[in-house]
Amino acid sequence: MDIVTLLAFVAVSFVGIATPGPTVLLALTNGSRHGLRRAVAGMIGAVLSDFVLIGAVAIGLGALLAASEFWFSMLKGAGAAYLAFLGIMLLRSKGTIDAALKSGAPAGATSPFSIGLKSFMVAATNPKGYLFFSAFLPQFIDPSLPQATQYALLALVFAVLDFLIMFGYAFFGSQAVRFLKTSGAMWLERACGGALLALAGSLALYRRATV
Repeated sequence: MDIVTLLAFVAVSFVGIATPGPTVLLALTNGSRHGLRRAVAGMIGAVLSDFVLIGAVAIGLGALLAASEFWFSMLKGAGAAYLAFLGIMLLRSKGTIDAALKSGAPAGATSPFSIGLKSFMVAATNPKGYLFFSAFLPQFIDPSLPQATQYALLALVFAVLDFLIMFGYAFFGSQAVRFLKTSGAMWLERACGGALLALAGSLALYRRATV
């Protein structure tokens, strides 16, 4: 893969990742609720999902979802339901950020494994991710060269970018909560919950592109 193609991939990927979506929103939430160190577990979960999604596209799962209304709807329903669940949990949360501000400790007793699993599941159950990679990645693949190596390189580059951008969101969340009054912190938690619910609704209404 030539350097120009790789740089183009980096530029387009950066814009796509930095645009607020479920995983970066969770990174922001994890940073504000649990602190930057514990939020890293969520970033690792999201990065693992990147490899799963790109690997699935490499073996043809993305094409299957694009062709099958049934499997697309099944995965879409699961992803929307999980996002809605996380959003409702945030809206119903009774002051975890507030408690963290008063105690000076990260909110809640959520394990790193649980934080990572949430981020992984949010990405892995989003059919838009599979369709996005199915349409996006082939633009940077040279069919005359070994494809497995190219997919592996693109997956690695995308994962590194994803981690760095999520780290930035989590850092912002962890710092912003320090300057908010407790009522403001509560509103931040509610806003993140509402945004996740909105994303769940948009995913539920999302339809495959038809030719």
